[in-house]
Amino acid sequence: MEMHQIRYFLKAGETLNFTRAAEQCGVSAPSLSRGIHQLEEELGGQLFRRERHLTHLTDLGRLMLEHFTVMDRAADAAKREARHYAKLAGSRLKLGIFASIGADVLTGYLTTLRSEAPELELHIWEANCEELEVALLGGEVDIALTSSPELDERIRMTPLFREAFFISFAPGHRFGQMNAVPMRELEGEDYVKRLHCEFPSNLARLGVAKPYDAVNVRYVGEREDWIQSLVRAGLGCAVMPENLPLLPGLEMRRLVEPEVFRQISLATVAGRPHSPPVAAAVAAARRYRWPAGSAGRSRVTA
Repeated sequence: MEMHQIRYFLKAGETLNFTRAAEQCGVSAPSLSRGIHQLEEELGGQLFRRERHLTHLTDLGRLMLEHFTVMDRAADAAKREARHYAKLAGSRLKLGIFASIGADVLTGYLTTLRSEAPELELHIWEANCEELEVALLGGEVDIALTSSPELDERIRMTPLFREAFFISFAPGHRFGQMNAVPMRELEGEDYVKRLHCEFPSNLARLGVAKPYDAVNVRYVGEREDWIQSLVRAGLGCAVMPENLPLLPGLEMRRLVEPEVFRQISLATVAGRPHSPPVAAAVAAARRYRWPAGSAGRSRVTA
């Protein structure tokens, strides 16, 4: 059977008038009648009973009406998906990310995005959250993953997951004897400061100001691998987000009293129509299983 025959039948079943059905299908009445007759031969029974000026569906016709309606809708859906796929072939998405997002989290999301849009050309732009905000509003990136607690009111935030902050340190440090580290225990510790760390702003939201006053800041840097190398060498400890990959040999404990979290969100510009690549990225973000967080866990890499 052919799809055009099925559509002839469905239109005739809707109008119960072959002449009107032919007009709505854009074919002649004989062509429509011939298509339906071929369908009847294949199915082995009459689909319509025509009595003078009245046309009725037979029992077989009513049964086939249900099946063919489903087939027609499925065919239309397949065409829409194909058109959507074709639009993404050769399309480009500029995705902004912040430096401290966990690599496993990011690659997991990108794998889901690839299944959503296999032919999409993806450009990843790494920056701090303030730069991402400017780039998003200026159209330099189409969409962004951000951990900023506050953004311009023109930006729409879709919360994805939140993650706790941990303290990282070298093996042998006294924190290694603790299941979790109360914030007061940081007082007087040598500290390696991550330049774009969101920890202070998240503490400020809890009413705790100037978190670095209690520690001895010895080094300041923005490259995560350098920061971790300094910590591993025993030159200080550093606050790091839960899902950040660690260099071998580093240990981490959850910070408590208070516990501090950051919210990871997907950012788009409110009121700006979603292009097919952006729509695919949003759909992938909704499908991807983001981290659920962990309670009181410790981490160490060998």
